[in-house]
Amino acid sequence: MLDHLGNTKRTHNCGELRQEHIGQKVTLMGWVNSYRDHGSLLFLHLRDREGITQVVFDGQRNEGLLQRAQDVRSEYVLSITGTCIAREEKNYNPLMTTGEIEVMADEIMILNDSQTPPFEIDNCRAGEDLRLKYRYLDLRRPEIQANFRLRHRLALAARRVLDEQGFFEIETPILTKSTPEGARDYLVPARTAPGKFFALPQSPQLFKQLLMISGYDKYFQIARCFRDEDLRADRQPEFTQIDIERSFVQPEDIFETVEPLVCEFFRIAGLSEPPRPFPRMSYNEAMNRYGIDKPDLRFGIEFVDLSDLFAESAFPVFADAVRKGGAIKAIVVPGGAKWSRKQYDEIIEHAKIYGAGGLAYIQVFESENKSALTKFIGNDGIERVIAVTGAGVGDAILMIGGRWDVACTAMGQVRLEVGRREKLIDEQANRLLWVVDFPMFEYHEEDRRWYAMHHPFTSPIDEDLGKLDGEDLGAVRAKAYDLVFNGNELGGGSIRIHRADIQSKIFRALGLSSEEAREKFGFFLDALSYGTPPHGGIALGLDRIVMIFARAKSLRDVIAFPKVASGSDLMTDSPSAVSPAQLAELRIKSLT
Repeated sequence: MLDHLGNTKRTHNCGELRQEHIGQKVTLMGWVNSYRDHGSLLFLHLRDREGITQVVFDGQRNEGLLQRAQDVRSEYVLSITGTCIAREEKNYNPLMTTGEIEVMADEIMILNDSQTPPFEIDNCRAGEDLRLKYRYLDLRRPEIQANFRLRHRLALAARRVLDEQGFFEIETPILTKSTPEGARDYLVPARTAPGKFFALPQSPQLFKQLLMISGYDKYFQIARCFRDEDLRADRQPEFTQIDIERSFVQPEDIFETVEPLVCEFFRIAGLSEPPRPFPRMSYNEAMNRYGIDKPDLRFGIEFVDLSDLFAESAFPVFADAVRKGGAIKAIVVPGGAKWSRKQYDEIIEHAKIYGAGGLAYIQVFESENKSALTKFIGNDGIERVIAVTGAGVGDAILMIGGRWDVACTAMGQVRLEVGRREKLIDEQANRLLWVVDFPMFEYHEEDRRWYAMHHPFTSPIDEDLGKLDGEDLGAVRAKAYDLVFNGNELGGGSIRIHRADIQSKIFRALGLSSEEAREKFGFFLDALSYGTPPHGGIALGLDRIVMIFARAKSLRDVIAFPKVASGSDLMTDSPSAVSPAQLAELRIKSLT
């Protein structure tokens, strides 16, 4: 029989009691985590979000109470009143914060029973799909609750630090206009305007710029954003970002805003505060040294450029790549000479995933070096490569040639794979980096046109403004910056365009006619003509920040009700069909 709570009040949570509470009468409420029945004694672990307390039912003190306790099962909801007592020292449990005490029960109330859970809450070994189907049970797990405790504290810190810097928190619309921002929009049909749609925001980009035009100077928002794109471990269709915008700024001002906030995140996560200012590196330097715009600096293995060495070589693949303006990138793998042929084949296949046509290698030995390149460049050529790269006996040299961006990207991914395989990454290190001076545009071969690398409202670097009228848009750099932590992008931003004439030039460079620009961004272009201040900002990915600081395996571990890779919610079984009446009201006909 279930009990009513009545006027009973909880006096302490299940992680609160310590030796100073010994002798006190307490009332705990929570879920049955586990129990051990020894006949005349029953030990029950009661759990809430703050921890676990052991409760003892002694049949010699109260046989009826013991029998009542023997009826409970895992995940029953209980109220237990009793006396906090000391455990014998030999029975201390160092794994529990309450491990030096226990509660001798005098009263038990069964507030609700529970079906047998589909998986154990404690020591869970269930697959992710099952856990997400019963997400409300999965969220009871202490390790998941710890993630949300951290998430709460980081969000609170963001509000506190930005408030101290004079920022206003302002909400922007969820139902807005569809504008091209890099991913597909989620569309919402407008019942009152048949055939027309709202879009869910991919970011508050235009609205935060409008707030700067409105004179609010410093804005932030913990903003919900939506993007209809392919999912993976660190991507969700709906996500949260700490959105920040300031007026009358240069990139350095944004860095000075963000760095104290990130340092506070480190403190909250129990990590040593990083030195300030954070290091800076240009995009081109990051690509030339590490092959990626978010380099993991927790291990070495920087690129060596062998383009000059192979420019006139007898190896046609590399020589041809250099002749066409490409590059030859190499890394030295410490101890890599001992790799098996299978290991080399695996790393070659990994390089091909990222566009490389292949990968050449040299094994450096004391007596005779081994490489398929020997028949093209001879032993002398092999020795020159070894000298330029600084490889030692027992090392391996890996080389990729091709178009500059492909050679850099493929070797960058090979470097990361080598770091993982050879356990070169210092997992205890924490390395932050600002990557700056990104290209303004990137060229897509598929449709043979230029796209904005960040978004079309990013300001070009002042000295590159003249290049907007030229043919090589790839030479135009942007006032854009990303914050990188251990090879992960924590956030990105830019100084924005605040002049209508420059914004129009950018739209033309992207192939947008005046009419198209007016149709998509007319309200914003109008706003630019009413005294827009120079401004800029950044968006930090809150979900990703929590995932990294919590050392979680995926974003799904730090989002309360996440989607799986297909974009569906296993718990609510959505997306789902709607009734014909709902579709008719919206003037929509389903094609399926």
